[in-house]
Amino acid sequence: MSLLPTPRTPAPSPSRAALRAHLLASGIAGPVATTREASLRSYRLFAARDPRVLLGLDPAGVWRERDVLALMARRCGVSADPRRREGADTVDPDRTLLALDRFAVRLGRAVADRRPVLFGTGHPHRLLGFYAALSRAVSAAGGHVLTAQGRSVDITTRFGLRTHRIDYVQGVALVRAQAAPGAGCEPGAHCHSPLPVRVVLGAAAEGGGPLPGLVVGDHGWACGAGQLGFETIGPADTDDPAPFVGEAEGRVAVAVPLDDGVRSACYEPLTRYVLNRACLSP
Repeated sequence: MSLLPTPRTPAPSPSRAALRAHLLASGIAGPVATTREASLRSYRLFAARDPRVLLGLDPAGVWRERDVLALMARRCGVSADPRRREGADTVDPDRTLLALDRFAVRLGRAVADRRPVLFGTGHPHRLLGFYAALSRAVSAAGGHVLTAQGRSVDITTRFGLRTHRIDYVQGVALVRAQAAPGAGCEPGAHCHSPLPVRVVLGAAAEGGGPLPGLVVGDHGWACGAGQLGFETIGPADTDDPAPFVGEAEGRVAVAVPLDDGVRSACYEPLTRYVLNRACLSP
């Protein structure tokens, strides 16, 4: 049984104004569900170089908590006031739109240049449909979407070290808990680790196969690949500073600020907007 709905005739691409309104109405931007407390905690942990929030990035610079907050204010639109410590955090929809424009340019250029593209997500419950639609469009345009089935990786979770299998759904890499009841039926595990992308890239290199000319993903897929020198684009929430630090340091090409935990269907207009800007057909 498919994990995703059967593709249907897509709606037209939204205008910039319509998408901006949608970002606010859906909670993808504007006041978001991510709390200020969660964001500030992540900035503090990032400054301490906690691997749980580094997501595979090894920052070149010294990033104090106030530096991370200042960066996130510039890149996302969160409040720059360190005294504001409660309530909902905020994403500026205009910053989201500008980043989506740059995201689309990178994606379209990769397809035009015939560079292989790797899609991967640590947020399959919410973002799988977004990436799957992009993957289908890349394939339809004659692009090469990379997949490499059958690999496993040990990931530290709150329950200890667990073996996960790297799987692909409609061209999108994700991980599944190998011993989970019903494994193979669930959409995949929530994962921040950079280990899956390292395993995928390592296997491709060892096998002499093509390496990605572009990695499209989030969390560890984005930062892990970017740290290894691959061109990387993807979305990130206000409590995930690593992609934005990676962007500031030149390791991540585009980090799109948005709430990455809203309903899957809410990202469909973003997909149509990106594909239109990238000159790709849904």
